[in-house]
Amino acid sequence: MSHVSLLRPNLTTLFLVAILGIALTFAIPVVFPEILYGSHMTHILLHAGGMTLAMFITVLAVLSYRTVRSRRLLLTMVAFANFMFTEVTLFVWALDPAIINLGEIHIWELGHLLMFVTLGLLALGVLRDD
Repeated sequence: MSHVSLLRPNLTTLFLVAILGIALTFAIPVVFPEILYGSHMTHILLHAGGMTLAMFITVLAVLSYRTVRSRRLLLTMVAFANFMFTEVTLFVWALDPAIINLGEIHIWELGHLLMFVTLGLLALGVLRDD
């Protein structure tokens, strides 16, 4: 195995590692206690899947930025990292909606605000002329 192949992992392997990492991290403490609650379990799994996807595309963006080093990819990388933070925030809210209240801003509103920031950063990355 060459040195270059260690720096650029197979995308399928990377995606499987992301899925297994999220699944194993949250399986016992989070998912198992919620198994009997039906639709709430579906909501939790939806955000767990979003976190997995966000982590995967964030790692891809970081690897791409390390290779190309353009400002467009930097904005895209920050946008995807923000998307990952958004999904973590919404996952925490899905676990217990009353767990975090940030004064006047509820955590689900913070999740929506972060999603708008993500879309804005992606738009700047796409429209930027390097």
